[in-house]
Amino acid sequence: MPHVLSLRSAVGDAVSRWATESQQGARRNAMVASTALAARRKERADVDDFLAERGAAEVPSYDGSREVRGAL
Repeated sequence: MPHVLSLRSAVGDAVSRWATESQQGARRNAMVASTALAARRKERADVDDFLAERGAAEVPSYDGSREVRGAL
């Protein structure tokens, strides 16, 4: 019977580690994506400010409809 208990313990430990590592990986991915999106928003705002300072005839508004999803 001790062999069965050690197998259960090993499987339980492996499942626990997998869950933790999976959560950490998902969190890292979310932070990377959030950072990339923030950089894109800042760049877009900088371009809008630049064009506004130069008195561009008409600065097109951004509505997001032409954005390619998943591209950085």
